[in-house]
Amino acid sequence: MRYLPLVFIPVLALADGPKDNVADDVRPIPPVGVEVPAADAEALKKGLSELRAAIDAAVKAQAKNPKLADLLPDVEVFYKAVDWALKYKEIHKVTEVKSAQEALAEGKLRAEQLKNGQSPWTTQKGLVVRGYRSKIDGSVQPYGMVIPESYSGAPTRLDVWCHGRGETLSELGFIDQRRKQTGNVAPANAMVIHPYGRYCCANKFAGEIDLLEAMAHAKKFYTIDEDRVIMRGFSMGGAAAWQFGVNYTDKWCAVSPGAGFAETPEFLKVFQTEDVSKIPAYEKTLWHWYNATDSAVNLFNAPTIAYSGEIDKQKQAADIMEKYLKEEGIDMIHIIGPQTAHKLHPDSLIEIERRLAEISAVGRDRNPSEIYFTTWFLRYHQMHWITVNGLTKSWECARVHAKITGAKEVTVDTENVTALSIDMQPGQCPFSVREVPTVKIDGKALTVNKPLSDRSWTVHLRKQNGQWAQVETALEAGKLSKHHGLSGPIDDAFMDSFLYVKPTGTALNEKAGAWCKAEMERASFEWRRQFRGDAPAKADKDITDADIAANNLILWGDPQSNSVLAKVIAKLPIQWSKDKLVVNGKTYDAATHAPVLVYPNPLNPSRYVVINSSFTYREYDYLNNARQVAKLPDWAVVDLTQPKTTRAPGGIPDAGFFDDAWQWSKAK
Repeated sequence: MRYLPLVFIPVLALADGPKDNVADDVRPIPPVGVEVPAADAEALKKGLSELRAAIDAAVKAQAKNPKLADLLPDVEVFYKAVDWALKYKEIHKVTEVKSAQEALAEGKLRAEQLKNGQSPWTTQKGLVVRGYRSKIDGSVQPYGMVIPESYSGAPTRLDVWCHGRGETLSELGFIDQRRKQTGNVAPANAMVIHPYGRYCCANKFAGEIDLLEAMAHAKKFYTIDEDRVIMRGFSMGGAAAWQFGVNYTDKWCAVSPGAGFAETPEFLKVFQTEDVSKIPAYEKTLWHWYNATDSAVNLFNAPTIAYSGEIDKQKQAADIMEKYLKEEGIDMIHIIGPQTAHKLHPDSLIEIERRLAEISAVGRDRNPSEIYFTTWFLRYHQMHWITVNGLTKSWECARVHAKITGAKEVTVDTENVTALSIDMQPGQCPFSVREVPTVKIDGKALTVNKPLSDRSWTVHLRKQNGQWAQVETALEAGKLSKHHGLSGPIDDAFMDSFLYVKPTGTALNEKAGAWCKAEMERASFEWRRQFRGDAPAKADKDITDADIAANNLILWGDPQSNSVLAKVIAKLPIQWSKDKLVVNGKTYDAATHAPVLVYPNPLNPSRYVVINSSFTYREYDYLNNARQVAKLPDWAVVDLTQPKTTRAPGGIPDAGFFDDAWQWSKAK
């Protein structure tokens, strides 16, 4: 596009660089805050006590209110923001004391309103702080809404805006922004949702689910036009927009990332000047999870507009996506701010808004006639009316090209796929309800069931003895397989409800027991710091059937110290006694080695058990968001004779992935 006069719009960011490539000298994230004057601290503690009492009174008064569960987090986020900022020394400048006082006042006002059966903030226009309770860990998480004056309850466009990197962006700081700042985008007659994203993880893992949960909560109060939801962000938020863009493409009317990063290895070379050549092969494999470049073809399914400043080092993100899209036959629109560094150029923003308004006027195509979809594991398994249910081999590229090719014909071409479903929702199937359709899949024509009277159409297909056939169900009953929600790796278990199971018995070996205890304590500490929730935990002897049904169980300890682990160890693919640990056919000294792994729970195969691990990236990786990717696969052995580091829980003599039947992978 033509170059336009230069004006800067500030964006929240914190520069990284080669200074953060030293694993032995890692600065704390979040950093320690300032010392709060004693009088102010006492006043805030008094205000917290008053707010807690007001919340308790509201809960008591509205105990029978069916909306209480959805309204209470709107009040509790203010308590949490001030409580955590004070308790964990996360007030980073003295001016935030005033922000804390304002948050307490807003919380008290809402608590009193809720006590009286009122919730006027749910119909408020302009800037609104909202909150929801997460299914992952039960924590309350904030998000912001910008509601236009024109909103009348009719279906309305929604723009998602993911924020930039902010190492001091506590809940208090985020809520203060969302109470006072419209933000970088404010499209006419559109709502904007600002996810907190679980702090500073580039909206990955629990931060990824944060957006989905925040949107689900928002839909209970606002009429969002599902066909006009636009994914946007800048800097770290631009990285989020790229990954949401390729991994959830069919949710968006358009995708518009700015700056950020689109993948890990090349970005770290360019932006951090970091040598990634010695990274283990399994870790490189795990890059596929969030490398948008590896799933670039998915953007065939949504209009995409990228932005970069001309002299911004993070222009690398759009440049590399442009390259990968070109390889897929797609020419990417890349709007460039002239002579602009890490900023949004205002005239470029005008051009972006013009294009997005035109795309929004058309809206999302809910039922496209042609779909391209690629995935690397089944955390991401769906694109419009195609759902992939099984892979030949996870972590190798799987592709589907599906197209309506006739009045009653669909043609599907696949790579590395063993099972899929065609699932068109009511009103979406274009075929006659009287005629029998044909599905041509990988060259084989199958006569399948007709659409139903509501114009819905579901067909399950699976390879049997190497040949495609129609089957009754998406998954084979009683057969252990990797599928959505049960695909590994370890970090996948922390994207749904989980429960730490603490050992109460005596460890098999003192050194290993001490390591497990220290890792469990670290896991709780880091979950709070990095994902902004208290990790749910119970003693092994207190675990109930309801706990097993509802949660991924994170089992700390060993088969002697943890009674739940003792119940399942015989059905896990390892052997573990006082003397030896056998993993993947190799024997280790159990006194100096420990396993970490994820596996379907033998007590509830629809959920995971995880042994001795939380999320797998560590302190070194907090320094740059492109490093915040899974660091261990489905299983690993930890050598306790080697010290823990900011990158690993000890030495890793072996690690790998189970195959797609949850068995040991055969050596190549």
